[in-house]
Amino acid sequence: MKSLFSRLLLSVSVTVFILIIALWQWFQFSQDFSRNQIQQSLHSELALHMAHINPLLSQGATSDKALKEAFHDFMLLGPSFEIYTLDITGKVIAYDANEDKIKRTSIATAPIDQFISGAELPILGMDPRSTNTNKIFSVAPLVDGSGTQTGYLYVIIGGEDFDMWQSLVNQHQTPLTWGAIIIGAFLFSLTLFVLLLKYFTAPFSRLERDLSGVEIKDLHNNLSLPNDYRGSIEIEQLSHHIDRLLAKVSQQYQAINQQQQARQDFMLHLSHDLKTPLTSLQGYIDTWLLTPPNERSADLIEIAAKSGKQLQQLLGQMLELSALENRQIKPAFKTTDLNSLLDEISQTFTPRAQVQNIQLNFGVNEGASVYTDPHLLRRVLSNLVDNAIRYTPKGGEISITPASPPQSKELQVTDSLWLCVADNGSGIHKHELQALLEMKHKPKFKRDEVLPQLGVGLSIVRQLLSLLDCSIDIMSTPGEGSQFYIALPIKSQ
Repeated sequence: MKSLFSRLLLSVSVTVFILIIALWQWFQFSQDFSRNQIQQSLHSELALHMAHINPLLSQGATSDKALKEAFHDFMLLGPSFEIYTLDITGKVIAYDANEDKIKRTSIATAPIDQFISGAELPILGMDPRSTNTNKIFSVAPLVDGSGTQTGYLYVIIGGEDFDMWQSLVNQHQTPLTWGAIIIGAFLFSLTLFVLLLKYFTAPFSRLERDLSGVEIKDLHNNLSLPNDYRGSIEIEQLSHHIDRLLAKVSQQYQAINQQQQARQDFMLHLSHDLKTPLTSLQGYIDTWLLTPPNERSADLIEIAAKSGKQLQQLLGQMLELSALENRQIKPAFKTTDLNSLLDEISQTFTPRAQVQNIQLNFGVNEGASVYTDPHLLRRVLSNLVDNAIRYTPKGGEISITPASPPQSKELQVTDSLWLCVADNGSGIHKHELQALLEMKHKPKFKRDEVLPQLGVGLSIVRQLLSLLDCSIDIMSTPGEGSQFYIALPIKSQ
C-alpha cells in the first residue's frame, strides 16, 4: 500500500463506500418517514370510523367482552391493524390477543393528545406488544351517552403480522440490495478514481514529459520548464522549485566551464613561466658540460643557479596558491604598524633592487596603522614588489605610498587607508590588462574564482586580499608603469 495508486484507490473506495452507506441510511430514514406519514394520513380517521360503526364503541364502552369479537372482525378486514381500548389515563383495557403478547399495559397519552389536536404527522406512539418500539397509530376518543369521555380507541397501523411479513421480505431482499450496493460502490469508486487520477496526475505527466525534454537541452542556455502547471498549489510550487534548480544548475555549469577555461589559460601561462627558467637552467648546464674542463666559466653556473632559484620561487608560489584555494590559510587580524611592515619589505628587496639599479621608496605617515593580518599583508606587498622589480628597467622606481582613492573607483570604501604600489616599468601585457579590466569593479573576489591570465604572483595577491577583506583597484599604461591601489581597513569591521 505504499504506491500512490493503491493509496488513492483505497482512499476513494472507503470514502465512496462510507458515502453510499450514509446515503442508504438517509434514504431508509426518508423512506420510512414518508411511508409512515402517508399511511398515518390515510388512516388518520380509521379509529373514528371504527368507533362510529360499532354500537358498543359508539356508546363509550371500553371493557365489554363483546368488544373482542368486534376487534377480531376488524382485524380480519385489516390484518395489519392492532386494536385496543384505553382508559382515560392510557391503561390498556380490551384487545384481541393472548395475554403473553402484551408487553405494555399502559400507553403514554402525550402522542395521543398531539394526534387529536391535529399536530403534524407522522406521530409515533407506544406499541403494547413491544417494550421498545413506537409505531404510527390512529386514535379516537370514546364518549358515553352523557357526553363523558370514557377512554380511547387506539389502533396500531402496521402491527405484529405486518412486521413479520416485512421481515421475511427483507431477509430475501437485503442480500441482493447490499450486493448491488457493494458492486455499485466498487464500480463507482473505481470510475471516480480513474477520473480523479487522470485529472490530478495530468500536471505530473506534463512535468515528467517536459523534464525529459530538458535532459537534451544545452546547459549553456538558461534552463526552465516550458509550461505552467496548474491544478494544485503543490504542483505549482514544485514547478517553481524545479525552475529555480534548473536555473541554478545552468548557472553553475556555466561558472564551472568559465573556471575550467580560466584554469586552462592560467596553466598555459604558468607552464610558460616554468618553462623559461627550466630551459635556461638546462641550457646553461648543458653548455657547461660540453665546454672543455680548462675552458669552463663560473658565470654559466651562476646563471644556471639564478634560473634554479627562479624555478624554485615559482614552485613555492604554486604551493602557496594551492593552499589559498583549499582554504588552508586562516588570517589572524590585529592592529599593525604600517611603517614597520614597509621597513621589513624594504630590507628584503633592497639588495636585489641595488643590483638592478632600481630605487625603492616605501613609507607612510608616522604612526599609521591598519587592522589586518601583518604576515598575509607582507606577502601581498612582497608579491607586488617582486613582480614590479621583474618588469621595471634599470634606473626605474618602485614606491609604496599613501594615496587617495583612484578617480575611476566606483565603489565606496569607508574607514580605510589607501595604499598605492606603483612602478614605472613596462606595464601590464595586453591579455593581462584585459583580465584586470574585467575584475576592476570587483573590490572583493570569491575565493573559489580563478584569476585568468595573470600569473601565479597576481593570483596569490588576489586570493590574499580576499582573505583580508580588502578592496583593490588597478591602473596600468603599457610602457609607462602600473599602479595597484589597495584599501586597508583601519579598524575592525
